Amino acid sequence: MLGNTLVGRYQIISNLGGGGFGETFIAYDTHLPGSPKCVVKKLKPQATDPATLQTARRLFDTEAKVLYKLGRHEHIPQLLAYFEENQEFYLVQEYINGHDLSEEIKPGEPISQEQVISLLQEILEILEFVHQQKVIHRDINPRNILRHENGKLVLIDFGAVKQITTQIVSSGNQTKFTVAIGTPGYIPSEQAQGEPRFSSDIYALGITSISALTGLSIEELEKDDDTNEIIWQKYAQVNPEFAEIIDKMVRYDFRQRYSSATQALQALKNLNQPSGTMVLNIAPLPANPNPRKKIKVKKLVIKAFIAMLLTGIGATVSIFIINSINSANAGDLYKKANTFYELQRYQDALTSYKKAIEIQPEYAKAWNGQAKTLYELKSYQEALSAYDKAIQIQPNYQESWSGRGFALNKLQRYQEAINSFDKALKLQSEAPEVWNAKGEALSNLKRYDEAIKSYDKSIELQPESEPAWNNKAWALYNLKRYQDALSTYEKVIQLKPDNERAWYNSGNALVNLNRNNDAFKAYSNAVQYKPNFYQAWLSRGNILINLRRYPEAIESFKEVLKYQSNNFDALYSQGWALHQIQRYEEAVAAYDKAIAVRQNDFKIWYNRGNSLYKLQKYQEAILSYNRAIRYKKDHAESWYSKGNALVNLEKYPEALIAYDTAIKYNPDYREAIEANNKLREILENKEKEKNQEKQKEESSGFWNFWRG
Repeated sequence: MLGNTLVGRYQIISNLGGGGFGETFIAYDTHLPGSPKCVVKKLKPQATDPATLQTARRLFDTEAKVLYKLGRHEHIPQLLAYFEENQEFYLVQEYINGHDLSEEIKPGEPISQEQVISLLQEILEILEFVHQQKVIHRDINPRNILRHENGKLVLIDFGAVKQITTQIVSSGNQTKFTVAIGTPGYIPSEQAQGEPRFSSDIYALGITSISALTGLSIEELEKDDDTNEIIWQKYAQVNPEFAEIIDKMVRYDFRQRYSSATQALQALKNLNQPSGTMVLNIAPLPANPNPRKKIKVKKLVIKAFIAMLLTGIGATVSIFIINSINSANAGDLYKKANTFYELQRYQDALTSYKKAIEIQPEYAKAWNGQAKTLYELKSYQEALSAYDKAIQIQPNYQESWSGRGFALNKLQRYQEAINSFDKALKLQSEAPEVWNAKGEALSNLKRYDEAIKSYDKSIELQPESEPAWNNKAWALYNLKRYQDALSTYEKVIQLKPDNERAWYNSGNALVNLNRNNDAFKAYSNAVQYKPNFYQAWLSRGNILINLRRYPEAIESFKEVLKYQSNNFDALYSQGWALHQIQRYEEAVAAYDKAIAVRQNDFKIWYNRGNSLYKLQKYQEAILSYNRAIRYKKDHAESWYSKGNALVNLEKYPEALIAYDTAIKYNPDYREAIEANNKLREILENKEKEKNQEKQKEESSGFWNFWRG
């Protein structure tokens, strides 16, 4: 393949590797300015009979459409083209300049928990988008995660396209058979059996994390002979909360894993967040002014038990006394656990609740205590199971029904949470925190009108509840009732003047009400109370652009970049503001930094071209406009601006083509029509002048001949 040019365009320059599914090459795209690099994947169907090729062709078209849709994400390579040539299938994707994670995750070189958490979070954010598109990657491993030269991670090599090469066709009928696509060691059992799920990707990512934390190769990882679970914690230095997340990611049974990247990402984010808004009533410790009396009762029970044994009283009475002793011991442990819970010593509390349950298995309060402790430890699925046990023992246990709803909210099982809250409210309607939590579940289901009714009930019971007012404002905002949302945020701010989030959201409402000056003040208050609130600095800068206060806007964007140096929106807006005050060189520099973060945004290439045009760097401007057109072919403004640059380079025929194309995509584009007509008029006049000059020369020659 080296040196070959596919479809007259993609010149193969090197081989990146291959296997049973196909080969991957680096190529030059000879149809684009500068012949940029791209990645070409050649797929090899296992057979070439007509039936197999027909099936492969259908799958190829379907999967290419999927890859094109995925390529909209800035951390997934963009699909540039796909085609069939000589009964072979090709994908052309964006070239990523960087290295894969196998250069960072190496056997014998464990990396820190903090580094792994950072890696996990970044990959899960990409994978969340993939799963939202109903796509399973199927082949997550360090070699398929690239570190771009800008430091960001990129997910490559989706296993779905490999199905094209593994389809079996028998006697003209398609046989359902899926080869276990993936990399050995990273494939969970259900994927090995040809039934991958979203949680299969979570498993592979968990294995990658374990390998990074332990420094062990995949072949060195141990498994429990009885459960098939991976034994790894003794080889790594991790805290229990993070270890629990990793364990859940790599459970042998896919039903016990996080079901999607969203759930895993939320669990990871919860590591560094304060616990939720759940409020549970703690059983108070009874006053005990005379501890000796308690000891005396215990001694009397023991003496009675011994006397009964000596006098031969029946077993029934003995069992009754043993149960009484057990009940007393369980009660003591329960009270001890409550004390630990109050002190936020949750692991100690959990141990005591469990001991109480071991002594008295049907102790509903201890099950409820265990559940609320597990909730605080962010073990929401286990908390749910404990709440269910408490409810099984005591069906009308209001506190367990409400706690169960809180756990279901955390698990993003919102409708089930609502059902639990409804049961709790039926048992006790005057519970403001439950009404508020029900509203949150309804909001997450985008049932905002119903949510507002729940928040109103919470506020009615607890008028000074800042969370309920805040949640109500957010629901009103999502209903586009901006004036009502603003009034509600004002109430939140009245209750808590330093609530930077309320100031920020009130600013957003004001923007939608076209009250830009007031929005500027709201954003300024948000950053006053939280100086590192980069989202508020960004919105403040954009409002200043709307107010044409460009130097102040630039300073606001600098604050964003102080806390997020690679914030694309800040770099882009900074470039735009610099352009407006004619600081074109600096504008281009800002645009270049933004492009390093996200290169496939047509707007930034277009605006970069405009700054270069102002600098009279017309050839560079044209290259920029070409990139904008590459990412948005029908962007009439880029075609028009390209035409203007070509006119300045006196490339008139090409300029006419550019103007014509701009008009094609926007028939009412007045500036392009005028420029087109003017250029044609100029060219016609030049042609007339040229003809007149020619005639003049010919006439002069004729008379010179006769005169001669």
